[in-house]
Amino acid sequence: MATEEQARRLVDVLATELTSRSGAVLRHDRYYRGKHPLKFASDEFRKYCADRYEGFSDNWVQPVADSPVERLTVTGMQAPRETKADSDLWEVWQRNGLDADSQLGFLGAGNAARSFVLVWGDPDDEDTPCVTFEDASTAVVQYEPGSRRRRRAALKLWQDGHREYATLYLPTEVWKFERPLSAGEKKSPQMAEADAVVDSWTPRELESEPNPQPNPMGVVPMVELPNRPLLASEPVSDVSGVIAMQDAINLIWAMLFTTADYASLEQRIIIGAEIPKVPILDSNGQKVGERPIDLKKFVTDRILWLENPNAKVEHWNAANLTAYTDVIEVAVGHIAAQTRTPAHYLIGRMANLSGDALIAAETGLVKRVEEKQLWFGQALREVFQLICLARGEDAKGKALAAGTVLWKDPQSRNLAQLTDSLLKLKQIGFPFEWLALRFGLTPTEVATLMEMRTREADLDPVAAIMSGAGGPPVPAGPDPVPGDGGEGA
Repeated sequence: MATEEQARRLVDVLATELTSRSGAVLRHDRYYRGKHPLKFASDEFRKYCADRYEGFSDNWVQPVADSPVERLTVTGMQAPRETKADSDLWEVWQRNGLDADSQLGFLGAGNAARSFVLVWGDPDDEDTPCVTFEDASTAVVQYEPGSRRRRRAALKLWQDGHREYATLYLPTEVWKFERPLSAGEKKSPQMAEADAVVDSWTPRELESEPNPQPNPMGVVPMVELPNRPLLASEPVSDVSGVIAMQDAINLIWAMLFTTADYASLEQRIIIGAEIPKVPILDSNGQKVGERPIDLKKFVTDRILWLENPNAKVEHWNAANLTAYTDVIEVAVGHIAAQTRTPAHYLIGRMANLSGDALIAAETGLVKRVEEKQLWFGQALREVFQLICLARGEDAKGKALAAGTVLWKDPQSRNLAQLTDSLLKLKQIGFPFEWLALRFGLTPTEVATLMEMRTREADLDPVAAIMSGAGGPPVPAGPDPVPGDGGEGA
């Protein structure tokens, strides 16, 4: 068991690590929301145009991040050597609203390279632990040296009002601390050190809860969902590689708008003629001078008098704006190729594609989703283990280490082709329940469907037998008697 000083020191270290990560997390979040600064511009262009395009962005980061998440749907958890999904674990999943929150967690992991899941027992409902997805800006997990799975500690950090709160999760206990938020003022090193002593973490005392609080689960109850993990470095965000091209596209758009403002219309110039002037008259109507005519009048009246017979009108051709849009289209194509996002997700138009061509166009995205199912599934398996531990089902939780997280099929399929292939599989002997899962129904829906088939078979067993839907078996008749209606009778 850690001492208070050890726990406080560990909170400081993990909070520092969380702060070092927060810059990239917040940057990716801003880009996902479409808040992009103008970058790669020359000093001259930035000087005159940066403020003009401050609120504009052509946001391609969002569809890149959203496209795999819309195909990531958990449908259940299946223990080893079981043929059906675990209904108790699925009930916990549903009661915690994780159908929706899991989508937020998967999106957060794609944007920030990781997200987290926290599992803790509910004193008011022992059968339904509290399961929440946590953002990478508020949670961090520490691992055993040399391991990417064995968790040593976890920290959840958040702010409320003028105070900062921290909860430290260890395998045997949970510590809760708080401290005032720093004002951020510039002070001398001595005064800053004095503030650090006064504003250090202090235990957060709550009624009816000891501090530290025992951890009955015996393991750190927070699991990390890494996005595209690497052996020798940190996980990779889905949008980190898109940001540079996104900035380039925004700059090209800004240049296009500027060019459209100044050079999208044919420009004319008059050579060999003086600027028209109008006389200045006194109160008696006598000419006392001249002043140049307001050239804006020619724009509105669309009329110009040229008295000099040698005057000429020349022109500059309008700028070719398609040169900019062609570059933007190439840049968007690069984003599609680098992120394995189908081109029709980004460019907003489709040719007359056949079903097979559409499947081929989405192959990269499907493989990308399957990779996420692999890594997120490994983490969610540990989450379901924690749910069992929080419910006091230690043996079941241990068995789930070899279980399987069930996902909805990430591939878009033509309904006619799908049903035709399932019919062929049924004809060679595949069971109906497996076919229903393959069709895209969740395990809960399949269980309901099987009950419906059973009721139908009970009500009309003959029709059920004729349709192959089941029903009571037909008793076999007696063996034929030789010579009685047989061959040669």
